[in-house]
Parts: sequence; C-alpha cells; structure tokens
Amino acid sequence: MGDRARRALDLVGAGAAAVVLAPVAGVVAWRVRRELGPPVLFRQQRAGRDGVPFTLLKFRSMRDRLPGEELYVDDAARLTPFGARLRSSSLDELPQLLNVLRGDMALVGPRPLPVAYVERYDARQRRRLDVRPGITGWAQVHGRNALGWPTRLELDAWYVDHRSVLLDLRILAITLRAVLTRHGISAEGAATMTEFTGLGAPSEGEPT
Repeated sequence: MGDRARRALDLVGAGAAAVVLAPVAGVVAWRVRRELGPPVLFRQQRAGRDGVPFTLLKFRSMRDRLPGEELYVDDAARLTPFGARLRSSSLDELPQLLNVLRGDMALVGPRPLPVAYVERYDARQRRRLDVRPGITGWAQVHGRNALGWPTRLELDAWYVDHRSVLLDLRILAITLRAVLTRHGISAEGAATMTEFTGLGAPSEGEPT
C-alpha cells in the first residue's frame, strides 16, 4: 500500500479513536490537573521520519522536580502512584492521536525516540527512521520497554523491512491485548526505559 493510502487509514483511524475516546481523555486531563497541577500535557522533542524533530504529546505522569533534586533524583522517584497507574493503563498516550492527525506519527510504526539518539544508531538501526513513528509498533507488542535496546531496535528494523497493512492490523489487535494485560511498561530498575548509548549497554539515565 502506498503512503497516501496508509496516511488516509491513519487519519480515519485516529480521527475515529479521538472522537470515541474524547470523554476518556477529558477525564484523564482533569485527573492530571488535579493530581499533578498544570501543565496537563508533557511535551518533548522526538525524532520523526528521516530524523526530523517533532513535539511528542503525552499526559503528564511525573511531579515537578523539587528544589535541589535536579542533580540526583531520577524519574522513578518523581513518578507518583497516580502517574504509575496512568502509565500502566497506557492512557497517557492518548494525546498522540493528535500527533497522528498532524502527520507527525502513524498509528503503527517504531516508537519515536529522543532526537539525541539519531546519531547513535548504526546503519541497521537507522532503518527505523525510514517511516513515520507510531503510537504502537512491532517492538511494543513484543515486550515494550521490558526489551533491551538491541532487541527493541532490531524489531523496529524488521518491521520496516516487512511492513504491510495486514501486519499493521495484527499489531493493532495485539496492542489491545497488551494494554489490557499491562505488560512491558517499564524496563527492570527504571521508571520506563534506560537511555540508549549506542555502545551496546544502556546507562542509567533518561527514560523513554
């Protein structure tokens, strides 16, 4: 299927989901504001297709840093019980439907990672930048953040080499099951995922 047809399916799917899930998103936004305060949305620059930066949208799940915390408190300490439940439910990802409608993302594709990672990929890993990043993807339905970086990035490259409408539909179907079982939300010992260094071993740092 060509890019135009795939984009049309993304628009229809994301538009329909945005309408159906609007009441849920409204409740989540209210809870985030009540539990964590403004802003409701978390914004971060991520690498899109061809490595072009865009602003990723998510509902906030971490409290603000307190004075003096910048140098030593990791993200796990800032993840509140409410935020942990929000991430576990994957409802924090709902604003990314807007990213899909804007053309930054697709429903299915490799998850968008920080811009700084682009220069750390090897040639095989850079294959993930050949397509729009997705809300869900082949790596997400095979373990999400519980996967190590080599496995996760290889699954992304495999997806790009084998992508098809049938594969995308399969991924969307498995995603629903993965969300319901809340599997693979975090890497071991981290709030989400340790930083990708490009050296074959993650460092304890920025989660993704």
